[in-house]
Amino acid sequence: MNMLKLTLPLLLVGSSAMAEPPTEREKAMAATAAFGKALKAELVSAMQSGGPLTAIEVCHLEAPAIAKSVSIEHGMKVARVASRNRNPGNAPNEWQAEVLAGFEARIEDGEDAAGLTWQETAVLDGGKEYRFMKAIPTDGVCLACHGISIDPAVARKIGELYPGDKATGFTQGELRGAFVVTKKL
Repeated sequence: MNMLKLTLPLLLVGSSAMAEPPTEREKAMAATAAFGKALKAELVSAMQSGGPLTAIEVCHLEAPAIAKSVSIEHGMKVARVASRNRNPGNAPNEWQAEVLAGFEARIEDGEDAAGLTWQETAVLDGGKEYRFMKAIPTDGVCLACHGISIDPAVARKIGELYPGDKATGFTQGELRGAFVVTKKL
């Protein structure tokens, strides 16, 4: 019995000492999950309380604030990009556009958009930067504002807020864009 009492604490100490800190990828996955969950909750609530017109306002006003909050909380810059973007501020830069094109090719090869991720550590003039992207498939809640058939009042509101909108005509499951996480190392 004494042997068990001595062994058990040693095993517990040993097992906790072996725990690895989370990798940059794990941190990025957690950050994108937090952003996606918070944004979707706001959009679903807006759709339930006021429909697509209210949801457009959430995307327009709340999404940037959610991204900023999640970025601060996770110590990484979190954003969204899309080739067919609604907000010009969400247009991809060169490396992000390449990743989005790679996601499209992987989908054409039969991969599910929901599971697509990519990462690299880039060497820049000022040091290194961790980069991560996770595909955003078009969900059912997105179709009222991003789908093929959009209510005329919704289309007018989108046109007012986003005159250069390119983010319509999507079907459920199609690649809508991607979450992007960057962190200076």
